[in-house]
Amino acid sequence: MNPIEQLIVNIQELVAQVPEAVQPFIIMLAGAIPMVEGEGGAIIGVVGGIHPVVAAAAAAAGNFLSVLLAVALTSRARTAVVDRRLSRVGVGAGAGPGIDGEALHETPPAKPVSKGRQRLNAWLVRYGVPGASILGPFAVPTQITATVLVGGGTPRRWVLLWQAVAIVIWTTVGTVSVWAALTYVVGV
Repeated sequence: MNPIEQLIVNIQELVAQVPEAVQPFIIMLAGAIPMVEGEGGAIIGVVGGIHPVVAAAAAAAGNFLSVLLAVALTSRARTAVVDRRLSRVGVGAGAGPGIDGEALHETPPAKPVSKGRQRLNAWLVRYGVPGASILGPFAVPTQITATVLVGGGTPRRWVLLWQAVAIVIWTTVGTVSVWAALTYVVGV
């Protein structure tokens, strides 16, 4: 038995010690972790000996729930910021262009934009929300992609729809790839 086969067998023996009813929840938690996401969680599950469909569904569900939480929090924060700006502008309406007669100026970002964020923004401009959601995992985790999109003003439902599509696509690709590799290449 080669070292890869031995490693996979050891992982499967470790997973077998966990009750079968709990295994999908562990995969769901793995899928909720940024950078692991649905595809990584599904790969962990399949390598661990969990049925590929169960592993994919659990990992995708965990990933989507974490995206849903990120979108909900970002949406509330954005609403609060926008409402506060509108109320500040409304109070200073009689005093001139801004509060106490001062003009309201946009402040430049405190730190430079990362390369991943630059790529995501370029994809958003070029391909829209569907393209940014589907291609986003190449640059940043889905939770960050969703946060950027909602923070920029994209409707929550539109972001959640395309993030769900992206999660299903990439989780399926990861699951099928690792299943095929284990079945046909490694032989486990």
